[in-house]
Amino acid sequence: MSLKPKKIDLYIFKKFVLTFFFAMLLIIGITIIFDISEKIDHFVSNNIALSEIVFDYYVNFIPYFINMFSPLFVFITVIFFTSVMASNSEIIAILSGGISYHRMMVPYIVAAGIIASVSLGLNLWVIPVANQTRLKFEQHYIKKQKLLNNRDVHFQIDSGTFVYVEQFSTWNNTAYKFSLESIENDEIVSKLSAETATWDSTKSCWTLRKYFIRDYTDGLEDNVRTGARMDTVIPLYISDFYRNKATVQTLPHDELLELIEVQKVRGDAAIIYSEIEKHQRFTLPFSAFILTIMGVALSSRKKRGGIGWNMAIGIALAFSYILFMRFSQMFVFAGVMPAWIALWTPNILYALITAYLYKRAPK
Repeated sequence: MSLKPKKIDLYIFKKFVLTFFFAMLLIIGITIIFDISEKIDHFVSNNIALSEIVFDYYVNFIPYFINMFSPLFVFITVIFFTSVMASNSEIIAILSGGISYHRMMVPYIVAAGIIASVSLGLNLWVIPVANQTRLKFEQHYIKKQKLLNNRDVHFQIDSGTFVYVEQFSTWNNTAYKFSLESIENDEIVSKLSAETATWDSTKSCWTLRKYFIRDYTDGLEDNVRTGARMDTVIPLYISDFYRNKATVQTLPHDELLELIEVQKVRGDAAIIYSEIEKHQRFTLPFSAFILTIMGVALSSRKKRGGIGWNMAIGIALAFSYILFMRFSQMFVFAGVMPAWIALWTPNILYALITAYLYKRAPK
């Protein structure tokens, strides 16, 4: 099978790419119109400048939306233009001209590869940065709910060290009723307590006031030390208090991996959000290949009913795929599956369905 580019390759490639961008622009335009109508009250009541709405919100909202629904865009694109080609007997002409069904798939795979590569780049580097501004805008003007848990905060900063804070103030970056416990063999070895612990950004350390340190011994007497002020360096940072469920969406890939390593050391239960985000950034781009091949297999045969039936089947399968990908996260939260298995299961399942449909399609 010769892979040398042919005119038909360019023809299919152009149809794929142009139809994809046209469908994407159309759906994005409709979505923005509905989103504006939904949020217009927030925009007006908060007297938000037009430049903020456009550049802080919608410019950063568009990459996020494109990425989230890229599987749907790809599938609808392939179903639509391939059904039109089949309806016009172009597929029959291509196969009759000596080009095999497998060879005809090459421009589809190339186009899907470009879309997947762009989607992966957006996922790893562009969208996290865009999400920082978008989420900040939503939190300030639209949602306005309290995302940070500032009371009764517990941290495990390594395998045997635990931090408790009764209340954390974001106004002055101060933790009140601060305590640090070191545990070995299920027994407390030492405990440091302080009325306040304030983050000193110049020294990158915590300044403790009215502190009390007690080292527990096997004997009858324990070692106790007190003081008015002390600087201490521990693997706990001010960013830990500002982290929430949405934080992982704002971290570029390298920073996300660093966060996961820290959470593994600490035994942080919130690691599931980081793991889900990490694998989801790869599963969505990979779906472009699966849905492209499935779309061709479903729509390359000429049907008496035209493209309507193909579109209906295609949209139903695309939505079921997106729904399954969202639902698979529940297995992670429930502790049934690790994140990588749960997030890749929809791709594996639909890849098997695609292989079956593709095997039948040439017949």
